[in-house]
Amino acid sequence: MKPGLTGINRIIKATGNSFRGFRDAFRYEAAFRQELGLTVILLPASVWLARSMIEWLLLITPLFVLIIVELLNSAVENTVDRIGAEQHTLSGRAKDIASTAVMFALIFLAVVWLSVAWSRFYV
Repeated sequence: MKPGLTGINRIIKATGNSFRGFRDAFRYEAAFRQELGLTVILLPASVWLARSMIEWLLLITPLFVLIIVELLNSAVENTVDRIGAEQHTLSGRAKDIASTAVMFALIFLAVVWLSVAWSRFYV
């Protein structure tokens, strides 16, 4: 077992790390700010669009998935950039794969939102 904080002290420290990570992502990652902005717009829209609690949960799930995937993408990019500035096939591949995960999260969001909107207005 790794020595360190336990119990409530570990939770407090981890929460501080999480808030610092959010702050840094907001400060340094333009894509995170854009996707957070999209979430801020779509979250209230989800309340209006959803006709049930299940539909609302269906609409907000891809928003959270998108933010989570973007944070992981940013972490991969920062780690690869920290390792070295020289071009390397594996570094590029890691960044491209992480970027592809964001693309699929955006597609997931679009499919869910368009499906619920179609269901509400055309079915």
